[in-house]
Amino acid sequence: MSAIDRSTLSIGAMTRAEVDVLGQWAASEGWNPGRNDLDIAWKTDSEAFIALRRGAELLGGGTIFSYDGDFGFMGLFILRPDMRGQGLGAWLWHERVRRLKQRLKPDASIGMDGVLAMVPFYAKGGFALAYRDLRFEGIAPTLAESPELSLPSAVPFETLAAYDRSLVPAARERFLRFWLDQPGAFGRCLLDNGKPRAYGVLRPCVSGYKVGPLFAESPAEAEHVLAGLLAAIPGEQVQLDVPETNTAGLALAAKFGLVESFACARMYNGPDPGLPTQRIFGVTSFEFG
Repeated sequence: MSAIDRSTLSIGAMTRAEVDVLGQWAASEGWNPGRNDLDIAWKTDSEAFIALRRGAELLGGGTIFSYDGDFGFMGLFILRPDMRGQGLGAWLWHERVRRLKQRLKPDASIGMDGVLAMVPFYAKGGFALAYRDLRFEGIAPTLAESPELSLPSAVPFETLAAYDRSLVPAARERFLRFWLDQPGAFGRCLLDNGKPRAYGVLRPCVSGYKVGPLFAESPAEAEHVLAGLLAAIPGEQVQLDVPETNTAGLALAAKFGLVESFACARMYNGPDPGLPTQRIFGVTSFEFG
């Protein structure tokens, strides 16, 4: 393979059509993105999508989300297979880090869920390992849903957003509205005097469904909500991503017959936000944080 002349390449903002191509690449890599993920991401932060091109030809891409400048997250880092092994991925990755820092406040952190084999590379780029996020998957069992659960719409949005904020590094109200209202998805909440004790969202993906987020004050409450979500999709494939530090979450996944299939490294550039992972039983997304 002859070396590519980088003078013929450019890095810049993605078009909406290129975002769909990136989604197709993610699906072909087996990442199983949500059917509405990219549309939600685009509506939340269209400036987050960065393309590597040769002329008008898309060669690679990735995202650099800014949550109002308070926190950044990098994801969807893909290089077209025939472009790999030539140093282009490293070039694109470092450029994405540079651009994201420009979009954030000076002391803001950047998070990412990286492939384990790439941890040494990311560490050289200033990211420190916090813990691993483990993907569990299986077939949803046949369950009866508890009448004690509520729909997210039964809670004032500001109340649910405040609870969500206690479990993520920065406020994300705009993203959360789109996430809760996406086609084909549904959520369940467990309330105490009108205040959330736990909530989760199930969304349709290229294959089956994913649960995320799944936040709860205790393992029993997380189990209650997860059972309510899975009750709606008996016999369907489902995936759940759990921080490895939440041992109760790992046990919960196993209790529902889900088996570990993949792992990512949660890493941060800048201060570790110190998320309360014992209350995080399901990560929202490897791509968006």
